[in-house]
Amino acid sequence: MSEAEPGSLLRQPKAVWATAGASVVAFMGIGLVDPILPSIAKGLDATPSQVSLLFTSYFLITAVAMLVTGYVSSRIGGKKTLLVGLALVVVFAALSGTSGSVGELVGFRAGWGLGNALFVSTALAVIVGAAAGGSAAAILLYESALGLGMACGPLLGAALGNASWRYPFFGTAALMAIGFLCISAFLKEQPRPAKKTGLFDPIRALGHGGLASVAASAFFYNYAFFTVLAFTPFVLNMTPYKSGAVFFCWGLLLAVFSVLVAPRLQKRFGTLKVLGGSLVLLAADLVVLGYGSHTTAIVATIVSGAFIGLNNTVYTELALGVSDAPRPVASAGYNFVRWFAAAAAPFLAPHIEEWTDIHIPFVVAAAAAVVGAGVVWARRSALVHEEEEFAETHAAEDGVSVFAN
Repeated sequence: MSEAEPGSLLRQPKAVWATAGASVVAFMGIGLVDPILPSIAKGLDATPSQVSLLFTSYFLITAVAMLVTGYVSSRIGGKKTLLVGLALVVVFAALSGTSGSVGELVGFRAGWGLGNALFVSTALAVIVGAAAGGSAAAILLYESALGLGMACGPLLGAALGNASWRYPFFGTAALMAIGFLCISAFLKEQPRPAKKTGLFDPIRALGHGGLASVAASAFFYNYAFFTVLAFTPFVLNMTPYKSGAVFFCWGLLLAVFSVLVAPRLQKRFGTLKVLGGSLVLLAADLVVLGYGSHTTAIVATIVSGAFIGLNNTVYTELALGVSDAPRPVASAGYNFVRWFAAAAAPFLAPHIEEWTDIHIPFVVAAAAAVVGAGVVWARRSALVHEEEEFAETHAAEDGVSVFAN
């Protein structure tokens, strides 16, 4: 990622800030439930494996929706797609707060996932189209919004959830409603692409060996990532405030390493070395998390944010640059594959604990990270060649549409 012109990052039109602000809240919704998972389980008389379905339903719908978002936005335009996504989040986040059973809450989270997919898959394309300072500044702003949202989501969940597990859902609905009004007021309709995206174009894009390899590696990485995000709160078993503080520090490291550290390491060591090394270090950290003391587990959870931040940025660049498919299509295909792992990990981890013990879910997650590194190593020659081959083609493109982190 090249650096934007000095000062250009902060000198943005109101439309960019409105979209970026709504993006922060959208990403907050991912980690919002982390500190209150035990409280939800207690309030709805549910088991950890039942509550973990909040993530599974959310990301399963997100994965499938990746095939739809490009199709929709290329026909109704970026602004309308953002507003439809925001409206769905407002409705289903509010309904989540009224849930009388874990089944209802899981269902409402699925609707929330659809709205979030429509919004975040379009937000970067809109920011790139409206931002000053070029696409590099726009992408940096988007990455910053992602990191800030992932860091602040647990804090909001803790602050509101300490009174009731229902309040964070109502709070998110209110914030997204404000985002809806801001985008309605400040964002002009964006130009539609010359060629409409077909419903199965992302699937066809996965026929490219390089993109398929990146998606396969990211699938195993995401399993490790979301084991940390969805299962660790039950292991730490802390109050909402303490759990929120832990995941705030985790999100802060994620943001810093994603935006500031990853580009510097890539420049010095190369993309594939950074990715492979970070995956192996994440695997080691997960083993320490699983077998360490309570204090060690807290530290290991926070440290994992650094490796996750590195991986997020590197996977994004590989997915968008490794094939000859248009970036929105390549991103949709890549995310279609990897978000299935985000749905699987929260479901499987509690069951693995029930079948074995509390340590093994982290061993499985560590093994998944190692497999992800193995895919990168096995395909390293093709990935490097193909990334360089299509770099010039993609450099000429102005728009991207991703939920790649």
